[in-house]
Amino acid sequence: MMDPTTDNAGNTGAPADARASLEALRAEIAKAVVGQDSAVTGLVVALLCRGHVLLEGVPGVAKTLLVRALAATLELDTKRVQFTPDLMPSDITGSLVYDTRTAEFSFQPGPVFTNLLLADEINRTPPKTQSSLLEAMEERQVTVDGTPRLLPDPFLVAATQNPVEYEGTYPLPEAQLDRFLLKLTIPLPSRQDEIDVLTRHAEGFNPRDLRAAGVRPVAGPAQLEAARAAVAKTTVSPEITAYVVDICRATRESPSLTLGVSPRGATALLATSRAWAWLTGRDYVIPDDVKALALPTLRHRVQLRPEAEMEGVTADSVINAILAHVPVPR
Repeated sequence: MMDPTTDNAGNTGAPADARASLEALRAEIAKAVVGQDSAVTGLVVALLCRGHVLLEGVPGVAKTLLVRALAATLELDTKRVQFTPDLMPSDITGSLVYDTRTAEFSFQPGPVFTNLLLADEINRTPPKTQSSLLEAMEERQVTVDGTPRLLPDPFLVAATQNPVEYEGTYPLPEAQLDRFLLKLTIPLPSRQDEIDVLTRHAEGFNPRDLRAAGVRPVAGPAQLEAARAAVAKTTVSPEITAYVVDICRATRESPSLTLGVSPRGATALLATSRAWAWLTGRDYVIPDDVKALALPTLRHRVQLRPEAEMEGVTADSVINAILAHVPVPR
């Protein structure tokens, strides 16, 4: 993913303060997290698109800290759920509780009733509990005892998972993965970034106390809603729409894949491309916007053939090959 640090002044009609507030998130999060600019940008894109994010990385690369820092920069309610094998669906959605004083059942909302839900190590809980988030992520509501209950707006699920530890984990099914707008891979830091991390800790940085680190709220629901309205006005030409469709259709014809990108994935790529274009200061989408968001938007929506996987082929390499071969509109 590209890094939206520059702004093409004069080419946008969007509220400048809304964009400035969202870009200020980067500086605030950097007070707690070293590097990971692409992941921060992905989280902002997801907020703009009303989507959800799956963060994948080995332990110790600041996945949880990144989401906590994002929550600290937003004037939004946030809750964290540590997913474990014994977690039940009602532990997330809430349940009916009998009140002996009134002799009636009352609904006790679960942690999903928040603006930003951190689902930590989501693949450590069984599929039954994982599926309890499906309705929440897609419909922005949960149904308990036959009664649908709306979730707050905005609502974003930021889930983390470990890609290298398989014992005691439950891989997310395709239907669940498809509900995530983006899958962001969190790499190990560079040598200099790692030196910066250790230097901060040597100087007394406490990752459990973000307020002491100087992280402060810089954006709220008003700025977010203004930004979303501006993104919705970003122009998409018929050529760009066809380009997105051609990329997604090429995944369905790839000999390395058993499952290609669905029309929902194509819609997601178009939405993230529009958000990216607006963040970089344009009110129209160009092919480079589509290319910049193709990997994080599509990598979790395809399935490799077993023989291709044995040969070392990855979803990213297949998508990159498709991007290199699909004709780019002028």
